[in-house]
Amino acid sequence: MKTIYLAGGCFWGLQKFFDQFDGVIRTEVGYANGPDRAPTYEQVCRDSGHAETVRIDYDGERISLEQLLDYYFMVIDPLSVNRQGHDEGIQYRTGIFYAEESQKPVIEKVFREQEERAGARLAVLVEPLRNFFSAEAYHQKYLEKNPGGYCHIPARYYTLGADQH
Repeated sequence: MKTIYLAGGCFWGLQKFFDQFDGVIRTEVGYANGPDRAPTYEQVCRDSGHAETVRIDYDGERISLEQLLDYYFMVIDPLSVNRQGHDEGIQYRTGIFYAEESQKPVIEKVFREQEERAGARLAVLVEPLRNFFSAEAYHQKYLEKNPGGYCHIPARYYTLGADQH
């Protein structure tokens, strides 16, 4: 099992999006790469410095890191700074936070491809994971429990995984 941490705006929709893919074993929403203390959601919303992030545990034999990153770039605006959809603030910054140095070459390859495609410098951070704190229980699988909840990811993207089966 491997793990990657992706920040892509509001973590509710990003979690629901990645849960659909074969090879994704588990997802967890939380707060990453801020100060080294666990924040509350309210502190994150008041600019604690953490990014809303999804931890993705995956089976590299069934889905590659490159595939996961391609999907990630499909649902974010990689040129937007501290904003995705209607969500704005430092906690909504985009970032790829890697837990293993061996992941960095794949991340850099996909990043370069995406930058060429965009024709501009991306606003997506690429850095080692410094910390990750699990979000409160009510945030986990939020859109499953609250189907009418807001998300910047269009609903049509929640059925892409059906093509894998």
